Amino acid sequence: MALSIPEGYRALDDRTLAAYLAGLPAIRRRLGGDPESWRVSEVGDGNLNLVFIVEGPDGDICVKQALPYVRLVGESWPLDLKRAWFEHQAAVIQSRHAPRQIPEVLHYDEKLYLFVMERCHPHVIMRRGMIEGVVYPTFAEQIAEYLAKTLYFTSDMALPAAEKKEIVAAFCGNTELCKITEDLIFTDPYMICDRNRWTSPQLDDAARTIREDAELKRAVSALKLKFMSETQALLHGDLHTGSIMVTEDDTKVIDPEFAFVGPMGFDVGKLIGNLLMSFFSQRGHECRPGEREAYRRWILATAEQVWSGFEKRFVELWTSYPTGDAYPRALFDGSEGRASLRIAQAAYMRRLFEDALGYAGTSMIRRTLGLAHNADMERIADPDLRASCERRNLELARDLIVNARAYPDIAAVTARAAAIEAAAPR
Repeated sequence: MALSIPEGYRALDDRTLAAYLAGLPAIRRRLGGDPESWRVSEVGDGNLNLVFIVEGPDGDICVKQALPYVRLVGESWPLDLKRAWFEHQAAVIQSRHAPRQIPEVLHYDEKLYLFVMERCHPHVIMRRGMIEGVVYPTFAEQIAEYLAKTLYFTSDMALPAAEKKEIVAAFCGNTELCKITEDLIFTDPYMICDRNRWTSPQLDDAARTIREDAELKRAVSALKLKFMSETQALLHGDLHTGSIMVTEDDTKVIDPEFAFVGPMGFDVGKLIGNLLMSFFSQRGHECRPGEREAYRRWILATAEQVWSGFEKRFVELWTSYPTGDAYPRALFDGSEGRASLRIAQAAYMRRLFEDALGYAGTSMIRRTLGLAHNADMERIADPDLRASCERRNLELARDLIVNARAYPDIAAVTARAAAIEAAAPR
């Protein structure tokens, strides 16, 4: 696709952004003072967009603007600017259901593909905190609540069919970002591809084994088909520890530009997969062998709490608010009907759990052998040590994809992770 810049669009910078914001009365009042006194910093370290922090004498904001290409790669990879609209819409919809976990959107500019939101402060990107070994005691409960509410209330169990189809129609145009997921997560790591990279030569054999694994590729392809064809709920689409900002008592979810209507297990699984990657990376961040053992246990306990908290809350919402056209309330009245519904709910959550494990595994492989890697592993300076952490990550990832049905519960997943880590030589 050729680079296309629509009329009226321009990428802003530290100087031009202040002048632009000065023309927005509500934003100017929020910042206070004269625009010349505002401090503007471009802080974007993601793969796609510009992100600015603007600080004034009375307040501060965050500004995000889409670029007409993939920032990580450059103008050789054009990308539709409309992804900013999808991100804005997703934030608006999700904030209705989980307002505490979504930064407030203050302004959207449809010509500049830019939106202004509250600055999450003193929050930090969760991935950075986990690299430093910081514990976040309220995270699991809050993210489970976010997942349960945003997924349930945009599903067919909560919405009339016509309303659900309107959401599907609104987000079905986010094809370019879905295509990125389809290629980078479900296709490229399993074949020879110029975009792939890994810790070489240490993982050359592991990458080759993945490419030659027919059973694994069948399972990944089934997950890809589900990703492309199942419209269960409105997803964040890129939920991981790099798109979550935290303090010890608060959690905010950012960057839903990959939003689309798809299988719920993708959001849940991608997050769990990133927690498991962090678990396997911790040895690479130790100053002394074993000093992060307690932190590793906290990560695994958090992964368990994320799933169990999500499952419990989702079923509670389904039981309390059966307002959609799927599983209509009239079919499950009375004690026998409620018992029947519990059977249906258990079966549904079991399928969702297996999907989540599969998607966790694909995220773990993608971040090890594909284009964009995680700082969890990348900040391990010693390539031999990094590769050993990544190899354990790949071992569990493959098993989660191929053998999801063999795991009776999330505790079995964390036990397997702990066993793989314990078996590795120091």
